[in-house]
Amino acid sequence: MFVMELTYTAPIEAVEEQMDAHLAWLDGYYAAGVFLASGRKVPREGGVILAGGLSRAEIEKIAAEDPFTLAGVCAYRITEFIATKTSADLSTVRENPAA
Repeated sequence: MFVMELTYTAPIEAVEEQMDAHLAWLDGYYAAGVFLASGRKVPREGGVILAGGLSRAEIEKIAAEDPFTLAGVCAYRITEFIATKTSADLSTVRENPAA
């Protein structure tokens, strides 16, 4: 599983100009079952996406295709982790690491 942390690198007005395209990009990956949760940071200096089911290389490719990335208004930090405990709602993405 991955935490995809976005940090805005441009003024919020430039981010807002890309928001509709970014939301459509998010919707596509929610429909594909890749994105599990997302939202704005507080304070509003970026966002966070929880993603799963793919390799790190695939997640990095997805981040590179974000309209925010293409417009140069954000930078990504991607952290991989093993979700060994989850809520019941996320039980389908729970992982069992190799011993």
